[in-house]
Amino acid sequence: MDRPEDTPGRPAGAPSQPAAPPRYGRYVVLLVLLILIFITLNTILTKPVGAGGIAPGEAMPQFAVPLASSYQYAHADANVATDGPHPACSVRKPGVLNICELYEQGPVVLALFVDGGSCTGVLSEMQSLVGEYPKVRFAAVSIKGDRRSLRRLVAARHLTLPVGIDDQGDLATLFRLATCPQVTFALKGGIIQSKALLNPPSLATLRARVAELAAATGPVSGGSG
Repeated sequence: MDRPEDTPGRPAGAPSQPAAPPRYGRYVVLLVLLILIFITLNTILTKPVGAGGIAPGEAMPQFAVPLASSYQYAHADANVATDGPHPACSVRKPGVLNICELYEQGPVVLALFVDGGSCTGVLSEMQSLVGEYPKVRFAAVSIKGDRRSLRRLVAARHLTLPVGIDDQGDLATLFRLATCPQVTFALKGGIIQSKALLNPPSLATLRARVAELAAATGPVSGGSG
């Protein structure tokens, strides 16, 4: 029997060559990448257990986020700390949306939304109620998104209500985000007054809920709608 080194086409004693890598290796890499992309998208889009907003009677989660219009804090993340050297409630400065500061002043209507798409329409609806209910504090936070487009949105809609941005999406978990937009209603002091609105509301629906919030806090500050 011929020895391996004596096989035709190769000089006797020549070292054997390693086998060529399988050509399908690149497809395996592509498949792995597709699986990772699928897992990432599924993690983002899957609603967490108990999603649907904070239950009435619970405390509103504390947070401080940079305003979309702020250039000073262009790369700052959301602060959701409740203790330690720099808790969220202590971060009070221009260019920052601090929810604690807002609910200390009065009842709060907070919309969480995703930059782009039809759900940003709630911002215009909320803005239209600012004058009707001057004692109610209106605010919105974009979950991730692009700051430049948010600035354009704020300017195009002539928004005076503060619009923040949460680059990491921490508030989506804290507020048990289920839909876009999700509108939360809290009494003065930060206690959730009623169930969150989980779908884009009509102006009439939003006005009615704001009126209920204002009435639960004290004398109605605007028209009953």
